[in-house]
Amino acid sequence: MKEFCVLETPRLNLRALSIKDWEEIAYLRSDITMNKYVSRPSARNQKEALAFIYKIQKGIRKKELLYWSISLKENPKMIGSICLWHFSKDKTTAEVGYDLAANQQGKGIMNEALQAIINYAFYDLQLIKIEAFTHYENSKSLSLLERNSFVLNPNRKDKGNENNIILELKA
Repeated sequence: MKEFCVLETPRLNLRALSIKDWEEIAYLRSDITMNKYVSRPSARNQKEALAFIYKIQKGIRKKELLYWSISLKENPKMIGSICLWHFSKDKTTAEVGYDLAANQQGKGIMNEALQAIINYAFYDLQLIKIEAFTHYENSKSLSLLERNSFVLNPNRKDKGNENNIILELKA
């Protein structure tokens, strides 16, 4: 897997996660509305948020995952994140995950970020498939994935969460 690199889109910077992002991580991982469809450990305070950030930074160093903090070009404050993780042993498949602050939703930001990650995954990392696990009732996530040509795989189930469905995008 390649080294982590910063990605840019017309409106966004996809950059490395920093300890300065701890407040945004605490919000994104602990807000009840933000996590309505996600089953994951929260980060309710600075200590938990920093522990999450250090875990992500370690995973990147060990080349186990790639995680980008999303910010607008005119403001470096983190507004969301997008990652590639759960790489297959042969590094040809990965799972994409993402979240975006509620006040930034509906502006096409995650669509722009996802398109940059898809391009990076297929052209730079040479992946042949990207998977997305999402709650079957999460209509915003499903719409985002379908707009980007992800297709439901009805034959796969998420063993860790029976409410998730799995969509795939092949190169």
